[in-house]
Amino acid sequence: MRDRALILSVLIVASCGLGYELITSALASYLLGDSILQFSSVIGCYLFAMGIGSWLSRYVEDEDVLDRFIDIEMLIGLVGGVSAAVLFLVFAWLSAPFRAALYITVFVLGMMVGMEIPLVMRIFNQRRSEFRELVSRVLTFDYLGALVVSLVFPILLAPRLGLLRTAFLFGILNTGVALWTILAFRGEIRRARYRGLRGVLVIGLLALGLGYAGRMTTWAENGIYGDRVIHAETTPFQRLVVTRWKDDMRLYINGNLQFSTRDEHRYHEALVHPGLQALPGARRVLILGGGDGLAAREVLKSATVQQVTLVDLDPAMTRLFSTSAPLRALNRDALHDRRITVVNEDAGRWLEESRDMFDFIIVDFPDPSNFGLGRLYSTPVFRLIGHHLAERGYLVVQSTSPYFAPRSYWSIDATLREAGLHTWPYHCDVPSFGDWGFILAGKRSDYQPPRRLSVPTRYLDPEALAALFRFPADMPRLDMPPNRLNEQSLVRYFDEDWRRVVR
Repeated sequence: MRDRALILSVLIVASCGLGYELITSALASYLLGDSILQFSSVIGCYLFAMGIGSWLSRYVEDEDVLDRFIDIEMLIGLVGGVSAAVLFLVFAWLSAPFRAALYITVFVLGMMVGMEIPLVMRIFNQRRSEFRELVSRVLTFDYLGALVVSLVFPILLAPRLGLLRTAFLFGILNTGVALWTILAFRGEIRRARYRGLRGVLVIGLLALGLGYAGRMTTWAENGIYGDRVIHAETTPFQRLVVTRWKDDMRLYINGNLQFSTRDEHRYHEALVHPGLQALPGARRVLILGGGDGLAAREVLKSATVQQVTLVDLDPAMTRLFSTSAPLRALNRDALHDRRITVVNEDAGRWLEESRDMFDFIIVDFPDPSNFGLGRLYSTPVFRLIGHHLAERGYLVVQSTSPYFAPRSYWSIDATLREAGLHTWPYHCDVPSFGDWGFILAGKRSDYQPPRRLSVPTRYLDPEALAALFRFPADMPRLDMPPNRLNEQSLVRYFDEDWRRVVR
């Protein structure tokens, strides 16, 4: 029975140990961006700390191994359980020391987790287990626990419970291991009743945190975004937050502003109409991204458009903007229009499998802030998009800011040209973002800005539309290399460009 209790403990502590690693990495990615950097640095710090913890375990005396294992499990449960909530609140209200708090938390957790397996192996050894059987059993269940949580975390825990509740849950499991061990070895543990009461108290505190995690998240996000959070949701792909202040609603994805209702019409009119109005007979339109339905709203103003296919990865995004009354009013119920077909699938995969052709294609992906998004702006993907474009059609790509991120902007232009397309760069002022850029492209080599608009607009008129294609002297064209999959230079340009703006 005791051996089984220890084996079960190994399975749980391995799951929790990797769980804290994934939680802090994901939280840092949500709050700081650049997911590869955050995951790499957090995992590196965590593994280094585990090595130190393993080394420190040698100083635990043999007669104290069981007691110290129980104490460490309770401490890991408490620190790990509250870690996500504390870091979230630190970022919201004390943003300056967040990185220090992050790595201190990761290091402390890693160090304690690193002590767990050596102490368990010593407990087995004291029970006269054969060494080769001891190593194989402990490491087998250690790796099995890691596999379990690596699958359950992204599929179930993060999207269903959220990061804060998941951390509290792992903390309860860790403390549960301590209580389980006390019950199994109660005759060999000093002050067993005292340790048991302490474990119950820790579980009670963590359960309280689990119950109030939603309120803590809302409180923290109100501090991060400034405005009242009216919707927040963690999906398997991203964190969606909608805020409201008076008549201004804003959408944030992973902490990055996507639009403000006060000026989103500028962005979406500039995204859609310079290309679509130059195609008076356009009937079939493809929108890649744009799950908020705002680009679709502008497309559906055109009476000639008969079919719109919208491909967005996240079903939670399209569900939100097709069910929320204020958001449906914003996109004028575009996602329920009889002419639109919504497909929730990876854009690259859908492009590979589909054989449909389109007169006009809108590429409204998020900015290339990480390698997962950067691949969508690569030569192979643009070439694949071109395969679905009619010979006399146009496509448009939102391309970040030519003023704040000029190397990124002109790299996207170079990538489109390497994909065999002619390009016509343009930009407009969106107060929430500043000067923002787009690139119109096509297999055809001719384009002239439309001299009249056949649809109602709030921002664009023929004069304003023509002005979009003129760049001032302080925004010159840069000779940049294209973004290829094996290099992903665009992600580096984007990060460096915007870092300079922040500084």
